Parts: sequence; structure tokens; C-alpha cells
Amino acid sequence: MPQISTQSLSVTIADLGAEMQGLSYQGQELLWEGDPAWWSGQAPILFPIVGLPAPDGVTIDGTPHAIPKHGFARRLPFRVTELTQSRCCHLLEPSQETAAYPFDFRLEIVHEVVGAELSVTATVSNTGDREMPFSFGFHPAFRWPLPGATGPHRIELRNGAEPALARLADGMLGRARMPSPFTAGALTLDPAQYEDDAMIFPEGAGDGLRYLADGAPVLDFRFSNLPNLALWQKPGAPYICVEPWHGLPAAEGAGPELAARPDSMMLRPGAQETFAMTLQVSG
Repeated sequence: MPQISTQSLSVTIADLGAEMQGLSYQGQELLWEGDPAWWSGQAPILFPIVGLPAPDGVTIDGTPHAIPKHGFARRLPFRVTELTQSRCCHLLEPSQETAAYPFDFRLEIVHEVVGAELSVTATVSNTGDREMPFSFGFHPAFRWPLPGATGPHRIELRNGAEPALARLADGMLGRARMPSPFTAGALTLDPAQYEDDAMIFPEGAGDGLRYLADGAPVLDFRFSNLPNLALWQKPGAPYICVEPWHGLPAAEGAGPELAARPDSMMLRPGAQETFAMTLQVSG
């Protein structure tokens, strides 16, 4: 299993799904371990959809396609194309296992460490001859409580905003918007917040946040080309997922067309889109 490191950070990445399996800061593990008693995931890559298919499935130009929840990338082996002490590149290309998604594409995931900073960059390329609809998201889970934490855990939005909250209704994105759980950009985490599934912020959460608690390392995130945010936990489980997305679950009452999913993207032939999540650890 590939591993990259600096004096401060050590990161392990599986070839299956190009999924991060370990994130150690000065010997302290920060990533959720993936206990299947709660949830076996750790940091799955979401492509080419985010969330469940619509009740009528997924269609592309009106034709049904069997694309599973959060897409197929997280369940497929990637190929390592570069591995150095500090950088690991994984690549996924079309195969029999991706036939439900009838497009020629390249999905490259790059994990790189510099000092106490980890960057995860995804590049989606359309190598075919027609427009390609897709969504993309990161889904990393971090320990809750963090190592050494002595008090409540908090999320602090860098923009200090109070974005409206959306919830899932039978797996679909509800149309209602509820008051923000943030106050001046700050949220104290509580498992009760996830009794109705993920907290989703379709817009307004900005391009970065901090996850922190007294006595614990501070996790400082920045996002690029990822305008949507979700926070999720199975209530009472010892993790919190910080999920920046470009694309949302199918909207409540909407049809199954992939291109019509909220914030879905259309990629021209020969074009590419890049998404990035950077994590600086301190403390």
C-alpha cells in the first residue's frame, strides 16, 4: 500500500478507490480507522455522482444507467502512475466495471505532503467526443474525539458565514432550507445533529474551515472548485466526515437525469476540471 511522508505527516493510500487509509501527525492518527461496526469507509472518492440515484435511477440522455450511490470510483482499483517520498498519483480509466457510465474519462487523484500539509487533488478529463456529465466529491472521516481533546469539538467556517441547512428526504436533497446551525461561522458538534442524516450546505459555506477541540491538533482545510459542503456522522460513532463536493444528491421530486442533478457539471470533449482539498495540521 503506497505511503508518503514528511517529518510531520505520514499518509497511507490504498489502490482500491485511491482512498486514504491513514493520516498520522507527529505519531497521532487523525483519520477514522474504518470500523465496519459503524462504517467501513475512511476517505472515499465520490465519482461520477454524489449521493443516491434518484428513485427512478440514473439516466443519461434518457437512457437508464446502473450507477450506484456515490458512484463507482470508491469500489474500483486505481493504477499508481507515480510514487515518491512525498507524492502519490493514482489513475482510473474506463473498464468493464465502469460500463454503466458510457464515457471516456480519466480520473487522477494526487496525494502530496509538504511539511505538515496534505493536498489531495483530483483531475477529471473527458477523453471522448461528447459532453460528459458528472459530479465529484471528497468524503474523508476524521476522529471524533481527536487525539488529546479535552472539550467539545467545533467546526469554524473561514468566511464566518451562517449557510442555510438542507436535509435528505429518503436520500434525495430536500427542497426546504432551514436555519443555519452555525453562529458567526462556528458550530459545536453534537451527535444529535446527525439523527436526520447528513447536514448539507448547498451554498455559502465558503472555501475552507477548521476542525478543532481544546488540547488537540487543529485541522485547517481549504477547498478549490468545491462549492458544496456536508458534515456527517452515524450518530454516536467516533468520527466526523468533512465532505466538500461539486455536485449534490438528486433533488426531491426531480427526475433521474444525471446532468440535471444540482451543481452537476458538463465537461466538453478534451476538457478537464480540477478539484482540491488541502489540509494543514498544527498544534
